[in-house]
Amino acid sequence: MGHNLKRYLNLLWQSIVFWSVALACFAIFRYFGLEEEDGVTVIDEIAGTTGFLKPLASLSAMGAVLGVLYATIDFLFDKLISKRLSLGLMLTLKTFIEFVFTIGVFSLTATVVSKVFTFVDLKVEPGWWLREKMVWGMLFYLLIASLVFSTLKIAVERFGSGIFLKMLRGVYANPKEEERIFMFLDLKDSTTIAERLGHHKYSQFIQDCFFDLNEVVLKYEAEIYQYVGDEAVLSWSYKRGLSNSNCIEIFFAFEVKRASRNDHYLEKYGVFPEFKAGMHGGTLMAAEVGFIKKELAYHGDVINTSARIQAECNKHNVNFLLSEKLLNDLGVTETFSSKPIGEVLLKGKKKEIKIYSIAHYD
Repeated sequence: MGHNLKRYLNLLWQSIVFWSVALACFAIFRYFGLEEEDGVTVIDEIAGTTGFLKPLASLSAMGAVLGVLYATIDFLFDKLISKRLSLGLMLTLKTFIEFVFTIGVFSLTATVVSKVFTFVDLKVEPGWWLREKMVWGMLFYLLIASLVFSTLKIAVERFGSGIFLKMLRGVYANPKEEERIFMFLDLKDSTTIAERLGHHKYSQFIQDCFFDLNEVVLKYEAEIYQYVGDEAVLSWSYKRGLSNSNCIEIFFAFEVKRASRNDHYLEKYGVFPEFKAGMHGGTLMAAEVGFIKKELAYHGDVINTSARIQAECNKHNVNFLLSEKLLNDLGVTETFSSKPIGEVLLKGKKKEIKIYSIAHYD
């Protein structure tokens, strides 16, 4: 399955579930217990518990349809428009686009809707929705729900879906032991490139590089732990990192992605970016830190060792190094070859460790 298709399907099911629940909630807020209100005349179709199920089911089904529409808008928006927009402008523009499309869908399907929602008398004529209070109430509700969905989506993208849900449940409120793999990915010759481009253009250069990186991280189930200047730190749970050699394959997929945009880099910056990587895995601690700015932090020897392995790349004139322990855990594969560099005493360590260079078979 293609990466973009997988990404769209993932967004699609999330959107359908969210909007089905959101519209079901709208039905509950508007119609549940309405027949018990003093002074309210209730249409027969929605009177009583049995009648209430009809608008509940109808609005839930409508939510599923809107979920498909909004997922498609979200996917195309993220793919084609949003990369260069500020967060505020992105949310405003996307919400406006969804608002316009929603009105369009309401208008085009007004006849069908009026038959399904028999308890609403819709006049199907130009500008019908301008006169319907129920429509404006629903549109306002959809506007707020859209902002909630976008906020949740941003939070999930910031932390990763698995981590975000765990943080909501308070899993990391106390330090928790985990087995993880870390990759430190650093731009080669960054100082020389920065001096050549100047700080403004160099920042654009780094943005482009990390946009390319983001295009491949989901396919290889990586989490972006943090960006530090021109360095990105990637992480996997041990199982996901080893599965299909994700933690290895992502480096070469990133190379292929950058190579596909070689002309862009040379034309805009006059230089093609090359990266070096160091990787190690093992047991460490994970915990929430801070309260003004809360985030998930990892503590342990695995991170320090990964960073120091990456620092050995320049010394041995290679682009990709990893520890013997991680290589053994990965096992033999048919997609890459390894070459022993030898035993090295990493800075701050008392015991030498074996490291290997990794190359992809052509």
